Amino acid sequence: MKESQSTNVSAPLPRDGQGSGASTRTVWIATLFAAEEIPASIVTYVAVLMFLQTETSPAIATCYCGLLFLPWVLKSFLRSYVRRMGNFRRQLQWLELSFVAVLMALAFTFLRYTHRSLFLFVGLFVLSFLSAWHELVARMYYERMLRPHLQRIYNTRKIIASQSAVVLTYGLLIMFVGALQVVYRRIPRSWNEGCYLMAGVLLLFALYHLFALHHTNVADPRLHGSAIKAVREEMQVIDRIRHKPHWLRYVAGMALLLLPQSLMFYSRVLFLYMPKTEGGLGCTMQEIGFAQGTVGVIAFSIGMLLGRQLMRWADVHRVFWWYAIPLGLSPVFYLLMTFEPPMSLMTLSIATFQAQFFFGFGLNVAMYFIRYISGERYRNTINYLYIPLVATVMLPAMATSGWLVNQLGFRTFFLIDVLTAPVSWLYLYVILKVKKLKS
Repeated sequence: MKESQSTNVSAPLPRDGQGSGASTRTVWIATLFAAEEIPASIVTYVAVLMFLQTETSPAIATCYCGLLFLPWVLKSFLRSYVRRMGNFRRQLQWLELSFVAVLMALAFTFLRYTHRSLFLFVGLFVLSFLSAWHELVARMYYERMLRPHLQRIYNTRKIIASQSAVVLTYGLLIMFVGALQVVYRRIPRSWNEGCYLMAGVLLLFALYHLFALHHTNVADPRLHGSAIKAVREEMQVIDRIRHKPHWLRYVAGMALLLLPQSLMFYSRVLFLYMPKTEGGLGCTMQEIGFAQGTVGVIAFSIGMLLGRQLMRWADVHRVFWWYAIPLGLSPVFYLLMTFEPPMSLMTLSIATFQAQFFFGFGLNVAMYFIRYISGERYRNTINYLYIPLVATVMLPAMATSGWLVNQLGFRTFFLIDVLTAPVSWLYLYVILKVKKLKS
């Protein structure tokens, strides 16, 4: 039912945020984005451990995990098509039920095909595709149900719910699976029950959203069109952006600036997981889940929020280097650990906290490049450009990081990773200096 005609309780009442039941009608904000983040965290963070524990080599594991980012790279091309489908409430409901079905299939894969990583990759790729679709629809539903000023009010709730779901998945799930491996002494059964647990959690979210999500407008027949037509429309937006002067130079600058973190994205988990005989730390699953999945995610979230707050207070041009330099310092902590391995979980957690804090804080610098490439006229495209563009520039290094570790060893790999940061700083200093002189 259209908003202008909506007067019953199923109408988008949270748009005005008034009335005694307004607060209860917005509970869906936290649950919706938590439900979105659980499968997204599985394909983004947990997948590399799934592959490694099915006897997949680090080179193949990081390659598979890099390919899992493809749906996030391509999702914006279907933005117009998803909007034309309308009825965001129904799309979200069947997508969340699909999450449950795919996770149950993954559980069966672990129990039935222990050593066949290809089956695992196919299941995770489907889950990644559904997660990227859900992210698009959830954002559209959020913008449909809330006016801009209310979106700003509830944005903190949305972020807290999303990051809590990451901790639940990347932290507690891995620790839970690790504990089961101690009890059962069987890796496949442990992951089988872990997938069933996440499927159960998502089923609860899906059942709640059957009643909690408000009705939105159905698809407008005037907006119907093929997916190919929608892709062409999005390509026109990209063509307009490509006419921005020196846009490719700035994309290359962002890729160089993110290169240290791109190389670190999976290799830090490899470093914690691989045995000491192969240069790693030989951590248990519980230690990885606590240090990387819990402490690391909390540190990343704190850094990200502080970086965003600083960006609101100060002109990004003036504080650009406050973001760029910390972003390149994160690999230093892992390089130091190759020389002096942490002797306790506390020491490992402190090092992880610092590395992830710098990563979260510095990652905000990507908005500088996105805004320049998008331009003032296309500022509304920033939300849909950010994830695909960042994922695109990071994907090659992420996918090849396992092979590089095999070839170089962890210490040499981290040393090269650390040295890529000054190269990116020098490149950016030159192009920004040229821009300043021309202006």
